[in-house]
Amino acid sequence: MDKNGLPSRITINPAICQGKPCIRNLRYPVAVILDMLAAGESIEEILNEFDDLAEKDIRACLEYVDKGDREGLKP
Repeated sequence: MDKNGLPSRITINPAICQGKPCIRNLRYPVAVILDMLAAGESIEEILNEFDDLAEKDIRACLEYVDKGDREGLKP
């Protein structure tokens, strides 16, 4: 966790995706990854689709939502 209580791979930067929580300052909003998982895609399928993501990134998204902090996730 970082000083803001976010999993270390989740970043919030006003210059990226309008300040929505993203993975490692990349343009992968946490909400998009969570939506993909909710739609039934597996972690492996997501990783095959996005070469620059790691399993730790997906798990950080799950940790983020598990923490209950979904503010700002919906577009």
